[in-house]
Amino acid sequence: MKMQIEPSSQVVPSDPSVDLDQVKSIIQKYQALPGAMLPVLHAIQDALGYVPSSTVPLIAEQLNLSRAEVHGVISFYHHFRQQPAGRHLVQICRAEACQARGSAALEAHAKAALGCDFHGTSSDGQFTLEPVYCLGQCACGPSMLIDDDLHARVSNDKFNKLVRAKRGVA
Repeated sequence: MKMQIEPSSQVVPSDPSVDLDQVKSIIQKYQALPGAMLPVLHAIQDALGYVPSSTVPLIAEQLNLSRAEVHGVISFYHHFRQQPAGRHLVQICRAEACQARGSAALEAHAKAALGCDFHGTSSDGQFTLEPVYCLGQCACGPSMLIDDDLHARVSNDKFNKLVRAKRGVA
């Protein structure tokens, strides 16, 4: 038997850019599913680009969970972002086949070139760098995605050209 958790009267800072009615609608769409939290979090991130901290109390209340449970899931899974992503999402494959083909060197280069670590965003807000575990291009590594564009055999030079192209620089 699940205990009913009373909504807290504690005030959480709201983000005026977050449409809580949209979030509530998303939650209501999935809340009847067993294990609804992951589908809810995925749908919120798909809609907003990240899972804002201001949505955690609403998710917890609507799913009859504690805020700690919701926050724990968000922080456990690297897929969920707690801050808005950059304009372009760069995902570098870290699976074994790409590692064997030099992805560690590409990771180091990308971090230096963008000026951020994994799960970070470049200072100009253009690029968010994320790890990914297998893009299905195992024979053509190292591989990466920029937005929805898959690239194989990515060298440091190729990385630089792809980033410059996204920035609109020849």
